[in-house]
Amino acid sequence: MTTEGMTGKTLCDKSFCEDHLLLSPKDVGFWDLTKLLFSKNIGKRKFIDCPDGTTEESWGRRFVIFASIVAQKVLHLLYKPSNWLGSAVEFMPNLMQANGGFFKLLLNTVSGKIVLPNKESGDYLTAIGLWDIRRDLDDKIKHEDPRYTSALAVMAAKSAYENEAYIKETVEKHWKMEFLEYFSCWNDYEEGNTTQGFMWSGKYGDYELIGVCFRGTSPFNTKDWSSDVDLSWYQLPGIGKVHAGFLKALGLQKSQGWPTDIQPDNQKSYAYYTIRQKLKERLQNNPNAKFIVTGHSLGAALSVVFPAVLAYHKETVLLSRLEGVYTFGQPRVGDHKFGEYMKEVLVTHGMRYHRFVYCNDLVPRVPFDSSDRYFKHFGDCHYYNSFYKGQVLPEEPNKNYFSILAIIPMFANAFWELVRSFIMYYQNGPEYVETYTCRGWRVVGLLIAGLPAHGPPDYVNLTRLGSPELFMTSSVNQSTNGAY
Repeated sequence: MTTEGMTGKTLCDKSFCEDHLLLSPKDVGFWDLTKLLFSKNIGKRKFIDCPDGTTEESWGRRFVIFASIVAQKVLHLLYKPSNWLGSAVEFMPNLMQANGGFFKLLLNTVSGKIVLPNKESGDYLTAIGLWDIRRDLDDKIKHEDPRYTSALAVMAAKSAYENEAYIKETVEKHWKMEFLEYFSCWNDYEEGNTTQGFMWSGKYGDYELIGVCFRGTSPFNTKDWSSDVDLSWYQLPGIGKVHAGFLKALGLQKSQGWPTDIQPDNQKSYAYYTIRQKLKERLQNNPNAKFIVTGHSLGAALSVVFPAVLAYHKETVLLSRLEGVYTFGQPRVGDHKFGEYMKEVLVTHGMRYHRFVYCNDLVPRVPFDSSDRYFKHFGDCHYYNSFYKGQVLPEEPNKNYFSILAIIPMFANAFWELVRSFIMYYQNGPEYVETYTCRGWRVVGLLIAGLPAHGPPDYVNLTRLGSPELFMTSSVNQSTNGAY
């Protein structure tokens, strides 16, 4: 990796890919950004790293790049204020919990014995955990129920946002399963351990189901959110264009791409290589074992890229043991060619792929789907409305979110979701009571419709309240568009 050249672009040996488009909003100026709209020679823009001579004839696609850069700039500016807000949201509830409740907190404050929350404690909750405090699996959904694996997967995706102690306690004490490993892995491009997740195992007689779960986007980390609107991509040989940020988070090597193996480094572990090795070790001990991959938001995107790289490395034995990929609120990962590649991988190895989208969730509708040249979903969408009624559709409604015709219905639905938060207890039971934090997010939805819909609570609810028949349908091998 070389240093920045005279053009301001990062000059990197990208021989591992066939083509690339990398956006860098950090130092972009207003005038240079504006010129993007009026010049097809995007390769001349210093904030766009692409092969020399690259042009973009379509004004519409240049505007999408323009909008992506602006959105990333705004999100980067909000990084510190958003982190402060997130810390404030998390601190007070955890402070009360650490001191035994509100009145004991007052007593400890007066007596000078106040206990500060420990972020590594099994009792500490992130903003996601405060949003939905459920830890137990639904005891009404048994192993033979078609909803079981999806319901287990979404609880893992929700738990992945918490610290290692919390996750371990959840798996062992609440799920009665085996906790295998927590991983915090290195990102070469971010130069930090920015990719987290965990693995667990549940046994049912001789059959064993191993779970791999990636952590998703932190709600108050606007740098994570900026990845969702970033249009940067690498075109990998035989695979297609894949979102650069997701590749980097999974373990893309600088100037090497995806070598089959890398030299072990005691100081750095990369998610793809670490998880692949752990799976091989675990699966060889039980011929009746299979595994699933799951995640929410960013974690959902990594869940899709992981088997794509396994196939790229011809890991057929591992792929034959992959029961399915379960994603919740997944952003778009690659282009049309990548989608065709993934459909072939899934069908060839007989895997299930369930991409769940709840109502007006904003994240599955980014990055923009403006043409086959950029990002597109593949397979079918398991779509649920705000009454948790499901359909299998080719694409979620209002696929790019920003639609004048959808504005009024979206805000009307956000108001209904706020009202619903006060009555679900009476309709469905005490485990559906929403926290004050969750209701606070519902209020935010009155300003930014579709943002609260991205939270885990609605995804947990749809796996528990959705009709079991819908969960029997694979979203790659079927073509039914009926409601259940």
